[in-house]
Amino acid sequence: MGVRIRQADQGDRDQVVRILDEAFHDDPVSSWVFPDEDHRRAVHGAFLGVFADITLANGRIDILEDGTATALWLPVPAGAPEGTDDTPALMRETADPDNERAELVGRLTGAVHPHDRAHEYLLMIGVSPQRQGEGIGEALMSGVLERCDREGVPAYLEASSERSRRLYERLGFRFMGKAVELPEGPLMWPMWREPQEG
Repeated sequence: MGVRIRQADQGDRDQVVRILDEAFHDDPVSSWVFPDEDHRRAVHGAFLGVFADITLANGRIDILEDGTATALWLPVPAGAPEGTDDTPALMRETADPDNERAELVGRLTGAVHPHDRAHEYLLMIGVSPQRQGEGIGEALMSGVLERCDREGVPAYLEASSERSRRLYERLGFRFMGKAVELPEGPLMWPMWREPQEG
């Protein structure tokens, strides 16, 4: 697929957030965190902006030049995280202080995130709804996954829908065996990818 991908910088932040907002508006997890659609429309972008800011500061954001898709990657070192991770609290405080689900989703996924080996973490990947199903997500991930393969680095993510889980399985990710169960909500599937040879 002939897509043109570039690395995003701070000047692309609003565009990255817009893409994620569109892509995840009807996602099962976003719909669970913000069940009222009008409220979701009002606060979802602020919620996703936390992920964009963390990744711009500490990782890599790839974006399609036409502004229809983006992928957020964070390098995770081996070993238990140092200090207390306040990202879940920041997610809630920034987007929706009265909504405990805005924090809980981060706490639950953080509790299952593996730390025994260094890896690349696909924090989020979003494709605008009008472009979904065209293979853009796979194209957007391929550069980082190829580097992982060359350098012998595994990759990790949490799939938030059955559809995305199937895409990740085609790319070599495997379900780790225990889903994240959001209370009275959907499942999320932690998935791990060993580096692939040739």
